[in-house]
Amino acid sequence: MSQTCGFVAIVGRPNVGKSTLMNRILGQKISITSRRPQTTRHQVMGIKTVEETQFIYVDTPGMHIMSKDRNKAINRFMNQAATQALRDVDCVVFIIDRTRWTDEDQAVLKRLEHVKAPVILAVNKVDRLNDKGDLLPWLAEVGARREFAAVVPISAKHGTQVDTLEQEVAKYLPESVHFFPEDQVTDKSLRFMAAELVREKVMRQLGDELPYQMTVEIEEFRETERVTHISALILVERQGQKVILIGENGDRLKSIGREARLDMERALGTKVMLNLWVKVKRGWSDDERALKSLGYDLD
Repeated sequence: MSQTCGFVAIVGRPNVGKSTLMNRILGQKISITSRRPQTTRHQVMGIKTVEETQFIYVDTPGMHIMSKDRNKAINRFMNQAATQALRDVDCVVFIIDRTRWTDEDQAVLKRLEHVKAPVILAVNKVDRLNDKGDLLPWLAEVGARREFAAVVPISAKHGTQVDTLEQEVAKYLPESVHFFPEDQVTDKSLRFMAAELVREKVMRQLGDELPYQMTVEIEEFRETERVTHISALILVERQGQKVILIGENGDRLKSIGREARLDMERALGTKVMLNLWVKVKRGWSDDERALKSLGYDLD
């Protein structure tokens, strides 16, 4: 039996469940998630090998319309990263949220006009629909917006029909040798994953209080036989943000560190000694040179 292997871009506007879907498909956390839009900032590759078939999924930042409050270099980077993921893929999964269609969904659809790969529409969060009778007419309506290879209602959170979506994707993977070992699940380093886990905990605890001018840089990642030593620097843009992040008597930072450390230990299978620091670096999110030094580089 011949092998098949191909790249699958997962795209959509912010906060529709792209990262949740990839984590569900892979059966483990590769992409961080939170209820806040634009949690994902980089292309994150997730690899799933099932017998002779290898799926290479690319989770992407949410494509968003640039506006006055979202017109910084970091926003341009995220849009470029999402758009770049559409190049040379074998299939695209375009995710939308239930029976809502927004201007940003329309903007994503517009970007897909010149994509030659088949596009599968995944209608996510159908478990939250109050009236399931709304679904069928909506699927017909949204399916008429372009010629989709398939339209699949799913719940990424609960796994509903995700296997059906995978079956549809598999139809478009070309014959090819596998690009990665069958036990590899991502192209990202453990160092990258550690930084993302810290950022996830910050987003989840302070998403309403701390704007998006926050990132994480790993200063030390040292593995020994029993313990992994990690030092992470959390960068914010203003002194007030630093105060919020640290919290009274350092309690907020301790809570973030504790949750991140537990996730790291599960991922690494070792005890983790995690040290967190907070530093003010003014204007980093709108400084292309600073972004590159922090790993926001499409190259």
